[in-house]
Amino acid sequence: MRMKAAPLVLALVLLGRPLAVRADEGAYVPETDPLVLKKLAAWQDWKFGFMAHWGPYSQWGVVESWSICSEDVPWCARPPGISYVDYKKKYEQLPLTFNPTKFDPDAWARAARDAGMRYVVFTTKHHDGFSMFDTRQTGYRITAPDVPFHTNPRANITKEVFDAFRAQGFGIGAYFSKADWHNSDYWAPEWATPTRNNNYDTRKYPKRWQRFVDFTHRQIGELTSQYGRIDILWLDAGWVNPHSHPHALAYSDEVPWPQDIDMPGLAALARRNQPGLIVVDRAVGGKYEDYRTPEQQVPDRPLPYPWETCMTMGDSWSYKPNDRYKSARELVHILVDVVAKGGNFLLNVGPDATGQLPKPALERMRDIGKWMKVNGGAIHASHPIAPYAEGKLRFTQLKDGSVNVIYLADEGEALPATITLKGLQMTPGSAARLLGSDARLTTTQKDGTTTIAIPQRATQPLAGAYAWTIRLTSVRR
Repeated sequence: MRMKAAPLVLALVLLGRPLAVRADEGAYVPETDPLVLKKLAAWQDWKFGFMAHWGPYSQWGVVESWSICSEDVPWCARPPGISYVDYKKKYEQLPLTFNPTKFDPDAWARAARDAGMRYVVFTTKHHDGFSMFDTRQTGYRITAPDVPFHTNPRANITKEVFDAFRAQGFGIGAYFSKADWHNSDYWAPEWATPTRNNNYDTRKYPKRWQRFVDFTHRQIGELTSQYGRIDILWLDAGWVNPHSHPHALAYSDEVPWPQDIDMPGLAALARRNQPGLIVVDRAVGGKYEDYRTPEQQVPDRPLPYPWETCMTMGDSWSYKPNDRYKSARELVHILVDVVAKGGNFLLNVGPDATGQLPKPALERMRDIGKWMKVNGGAIHASHPIAPYAEGKLRFTQLKDGSVNVIYLADEGEALPATITLKGLQMTPGSAARLLGSDARLTTTQKDGTTTIAIPQRATQPLAGAYAWTIRLTSVRR
């Protein structure tokens, strides 16, 4: 994760966090494959997903991969008093002590299901190159003989995660970093590694680069042919792309030469194995970015293409002791805001070194789940409807034409006795009801506005909710 700053079309949700991804680099190219379009439509109905960044780095509680990148940016910082070379050697030895014996993917899947999530995206390989699956292409993998966990019946972690979530009816997404900082054909040991990019000119050493491309395609071939049904190939490291940057500055996050991973060939390979596969070559744009992924951000308005906000529950993508987790109320409000604008919300949790989801994360997932049991029908399989938002109200529409009016409540706030809608009017004979209550709501319409009266007894069973949903059976605009 963590990429270049986005244009101002996106509004940053988290104060103090760096903008992290180009969300609209290049024109969006609509998909034409009927099988992919069918899968993409299903994905848009899922709305709420679970993401997990996990690897040997969880033992240290440090940022995933980035501390071995030599860029001078905050998320690459290393502890004082140790040289870069010594730190990198110690980091690369972390697999030798990685033994997450409390790893229980079924528990992860149950927690995500109970939170109302419908799909998972798991880090099969991050930028550091450590494969969390039983690849045959490298010894730097979870099932290697020198990794303590390799004797565990659940050692092939990616397979276990996919199987567990698939059994709970989830869509399956494979996160995969196109960069591989452990591979000697990406970060060649002959030269220094000043940035996230490969450290040699691919035009000067085309055979070496081709070896890396072939290696990457073989790993994608394994993931898409040996791990059951996969719905999403979620490719990170957007700087690995065919573009040249002739005016790139030294030590910047760009290099003059292209890093062409042969996306046409890679996508064709993956879709031969997984027909209809959604491919997300994130932050690159073009034909192989079926949906876009604003990172740690929510657009300030609906976007004209499929999109997904990916966001951390805490401050960090990977496990961090005493991380600062967002409240369940804040997360519900973000979910509602994203969905009202037509997006999906992919919420990340970093499992700890033992393989468990941190207690604060589980608590928030349980609390979100309680809200979703009452209000999930306003989220799943919905689509946006103008005006999308009015003050503290957000709107979604279901396929039967009914409209959900969702009121985002502050801490300790009670649902108002009346709610006035300016952008929506109910059609004659339309009814209004408060989800979670059987009480009748009365409505009046005057001068283009609709007023909904909510009796106090209707709100009592729902006191303290993060948000309330009023469903209108039909509206006109």
